Amino acid sequence: MERIAAALGDAARWRLVELLAGRPRSVGELAELTGLRQPQTTKHLQTLVRAGLATVHPLGQRRVYAVEPATLAEFGRRVGALADMAVAQQGELDVLARYRAAVEAEAAAADRGGDRWADGRTFVFERRFAADRATVWRHWVEPDLLASWWVPPSMTVTDCVLEPEEGGRAVLDYRDADGSYRSSGRVQEAVEGERLVFDLSVHDADGGISFSGHYDLTLAEADGGTALRLALGLSGAAVEAAPFIAGIETGWGQVLDQLAAALASTRPARKGSAAQ
Repeated sequence: MERIAAALGDAARWRLVELLAGRPRSVGELAELTGLRQPQTTKHLQTLVRAGLATVHPLGQRRVYAVEPATLAEFGRRVGALADMAVAQQGELDVLARYRAAVEAEAAAADRGGDRWADGRTFVFERRFAADRATVWRHWVEPDLLASWWVPPSMTVTDCVLEPEEGGRAVLDYRDADGSYRSSGRVQEAVEGERLVFDLSVHDADGGISFSGHYDLTLAEADGGTALRLALGLSGAAVEAAPFIAGIETGWGQVLDQLAAALASTRPARKGSAAQ
C-alpha cells in the first residue's frame, strides 16, 4: 500500500492514472496528452507498473498501458476507511478547536491581569449516574478505580490517590508523549459516600505552583442512581497557567464521561458498603 501511495504522490503519475482510467492508451498518446517527453512518460509508467497500478501490453512496435482496476479499487477502499475514521473523530476536532479558543482567551486575560489573574474563578460540574452512591464513591477513593478515569484521553496516570480522611493525601501525577505533570494537596473533609473536599495544586516544571484548586464533591441519591456535584474554585494562578485553566471545563467534561463509562462496566458495591 505504501508503494501505491508513493506512486500516486507524483502529480504526473496521478494524471497518467486518470487518463488510463478512461481507457488503455499508448505511450505516445499519454506523452502527448500530458505534455511530457516519451522517455519521462515511460519512466512514470514503469513506476505505476511496479506499484501494481498499471499493466503493459506490447503490441508490435507499440506499448499500450492499461490501469489495474483491482489495485486501484483496493487503494480506494483503504483511503475510504481512513476517511470514515477521520469523520468519526470530528468530535475530537471540535474539542481541540474549543480548547484552542479557550487558551487564546485565557492567555489574553492573564496578560491583562498578571499573576493571580484567575483568583476567584469557579466551575460547577453536575452529572447523574445509574450507579449507586457506594460505587461512585469507590471510584473516587480507591486508587485503581480512580486511575481508570481521572485524566483526559491520551494521558496516562502514574500516581493518583485521594485518601478519604481529614489531612489525607491528594495526588494526581500523569504523563503523555510531551512530558509529565504533577498535582498534590490535602483532603480537607470526608464524609463516607457523601462528600469529599480537597485541595490540589498543579506544579510547574520547577516544582513551583502554577495554580491551586479547591474541590468540593457531593454525592446524593437520585432516582435509583447518584447525582454528582463538583464545585471547583481557583486561587494563586500564575500567568503561565493559562493553558491549564483553559482546559478545565473541557477536561472535566471528558473525565466525567470516562467516569460514566467506568461505572457502567463496574459491578455494584456489596450491601453494607458506604452509602447503602
